Amino acid sequence: MKHIHTALFALALAGATVATGSEAKCRQIAQSEYPGDARMQEFVYNKQVAAYRYMTTTATDKDARAIALREYPEDFSMQKFTYDKQLSAKRYMAQVTDREVLGIALTEYPDDFSMQKFTYDKQVAAKAYMKTVRDSDVKGIALREYPSDYSMQKFTYDKQLSAKTYMAAQPNNSAKQAALREYPGDYSMQKYAFDRGSR
Repeated sequence: MKHIHTALFALALAGATVATGSEAKCRQIAQSEYPGDARMQEFVYNKQVAAYRYMTTTATDKDARAIALREYPEDFSMQKFTYDKQLSAKRYMAQVTDREVLGIALTEYPDDFSMQKFTYDKQVAAKAYMKTVRDSDVKGIALREYPSDYSMQKFTYDKQLSAKTYMAAQPNNSAKQAALREYPGDYSMQKYAFDRGSR
């Protein structure tokens, strides 16, 4: 029985030592952020302590926790913020329905749920946009340049369409003819060459 009490006491002491060390770390963070402001130091200290307790008791998702600790090893408050953001994004990504776009997001950001969510949403919106575009010629350029990236397809389509419209409005002079010959399949580069030749 004596050995059990001794072991429990040692365990409690170890926990207290860790807590004390972490509280000292919180105090250090607060002092470094606001070296001449005792009131703000106390505010930051309390925020850091609360975040430390959250990260050691409530933050149970191993993946989100690992990302938070990796990104902010010296800041409990930012760990909590990152953990919550990553956990929310992880749950979101578990519900998505477009498997093709999910593959793009996972390939680009295999270890960051928040960036997966950002990429997924951006790609899904761009995919839907590309289904509505009307200029098949310009769409062909975008698909050829970025066959597996809807976001870049959208960017390229918009840029090429704008350049095509611009070039159509220009007089049929030697600068325009030179640009068309130099870049017959790229309106954006035609515009660049035309502007350069017209200076």
